[in-house]
Amino acid sequence: MLIKYIITINIIEFLAMGIDKYQAKNNKWRIPEKSLFLLAFIGGSPGGILGMILFHHKTKKVSFKILFPLFLLINIILYLKIK
Repeated sequence: MLIKYIITINIIEFLAMGIDKYQAKNNKWRIPEKSLFLLAFIGGSPGGILGMILFHHKTKKVSFKILFPLFLLINIILYLKIK
């Protein structure tokens, strides 16, 4: 069950990063940064980091460069405590 959640939340975060990048390039409605952070915080940080790399999105924002890896570390610690 936990594995399914982790996979799903990371796919959602990855897609959100891709959609937000597309929207940014086309001057359309954007996904709020707080939503991207929330998805990363609840387990989607690997998908967010992969999205940053593949879509070249939010890579200059210090908050993303610091918080996504921090959330990843927190999530790894929590996953290890659950198991």
